[in-house]
Amino acid sequence: MSAHKMMALKIITPNERALEDLETGDIIEIQRGPHSHWAVYIGNQQVIHLAGGEDVGIDVQFKQFADPTYLFNIAGKLFKTALVKVDAYANVVHRCLAKKNNSKDWKYKPLSKSEIVQNAMSRLGRHYYNVQFENCEHFATWCRYGVKKSDQQDTFLTWNNVNF
Repeated sequence: MSAHKMMALKIITPNERALEDLETGDIIEIQRGPHSHWAVYIGNQQVIHLAGGEDVGIDVQFKQFADPTYLFNIAGKLFKTALVKVDAYANVVHRCLAKKNNSKDWKYKPLSKSEIVQNAMSRLGRHYYNVQFENCEHFATWCRYGVKKSDQQDTFLTWNNVNF
């Protein structure tokens, strides 16, 4: 063995760093293009979130015209149904940038960790989806604070009202 010792370096990605900082009940914001996806961390590298239903999404790029039977898109896939489900953190984040975002803690008192998880788990299964009133950010803030709030939707509505 040489006098030089080999040192193994582990490269930690920003998403791995974010995961290390998460505590049960934290809200996770996942950047996906112009909008973010939101989830609640429930421990053991697991999140619960409002996502596209079990049906396989259709690539938005292949849909020439809007089909009214599709309710919403997540990460470029169209879905007809919404589902609150538990997933592995890595499967939800994919290669998108994720961060802890409890930015509403100054305005709303967070519930206890057990209440946050209980709220989230109580909604498992099929769920109504409405981009204005029942989106993934509304779900995450309701779990943490007991209040449905979506800043990105409020920003969009304000911008839309000012510009049109």
